[in-house]
Amino acid sequence: MKKILSALFLTTLPYSLYAADTVELNLGHVLATDSHYHAVATKLAEVAAEKSNGSLKINVFPSSQLGGEVKLIQSARTGALPLVVTGEPPLENTVKEFGVFSLPYLFPDLETANNTMQGEFGTKMLGYLNKYGLEGLGWISSLERNIYGNKKVEHVGDMKGMKIRVIQSPGYVHAYEALGAQPTTMAYSEVYLALQTGTIDAGEASPDSMVQDKFAEVSKYYNMTKTHYMPAILLMSKSSMEKLSPEHQAIMREAAQEAVKHGIQVYTDTYQQSLDQMQAMGVEIVTPDLAEFQETVVKLYPSLLADIPDGAANVEAARATH
Repeated sequence: MKKILSALFLTTLPYSLYAADTVELNLGHVLATDSHYHAVATKLAEVAAEKSNGSLKINVFPSSQLGGEVKLIQSARTGALPLVVTGEPPLENTVKEFGVFSLPYLFPDLETANNTMQGEFGTKMLGYLNKYGLEGLGWISSLERNIYGNKKVEHVGDMKGMKIRVIQSPGYVHAYEALGAQPTTMAYSEVYLALQTGTIDAGEASPDSMVQDKFAEVSKYYNMTKTHYMPAILLMSKSSMEKLSPEHQAIMREAAQEAVKHGIQVYTDTYQQSLDQMQAMGVEIVTPDLAEFQETVVKLYPSLLADIPDGAANVEAARATH
């Protein structure tokens, strides 16, 4: 019995010294193996193993095998899980300053969003994580959020009464309310069936998710409203990092930089490919004039910023780069 318990304990360690000179670290994320989250994770593992001559091994668990994003983040904070790739919104309950990322139309386009997050502004925002038991190893590609479903959106008026599933963040919920929709925050795993059965009219997601999570199978339209650019991040448990040798710490940070660059390139490459795949599946791509949408939601900024620490200053810093 003691041997069985010992074996179980070893399999649950966040990192294990199975050999005297080898460290194993687990990494979790919620997306499929053809996502740019997984591309980042596997690149990190590949580069870390190469730079450490095999003494640093990263085990990747995709598709929510270790839990949803909230659970993954909590596990990283406690040191139970060393590494996580996650979208930014689930961090907002912990890092209030991150609420700025959920402001509608914070960035004008994907390239600007990524360039800004890779610069001084992105580095500054990573600094907020330190007091919460986390280290931000880098921002991977932001995800452009557009409206998909069975309603065509060419004007703000087309969204009146639309039942749309959105991310559970004030910046998302209030943005879609301002546009006339009825936002709901159901679990992501329930969206496909809800759209198929007409429980909701629409959802919002990036082009790659439309294909990878098969929403294109139950949607007639993909409306390029570009309402949000959601950053995604590679996180490490601070306590797990501190337990590594100085050499392994340096390797992790170097490997992370390579993984981040790789992830951005993968997302950029799959962006147009995903749009092409949608069209081949019969989904109509709709490109509305965004001026009307932007003018409608900009009125929300004062009320949303009132609840975000350093919010106004960080909006200014983000936009100073473009």
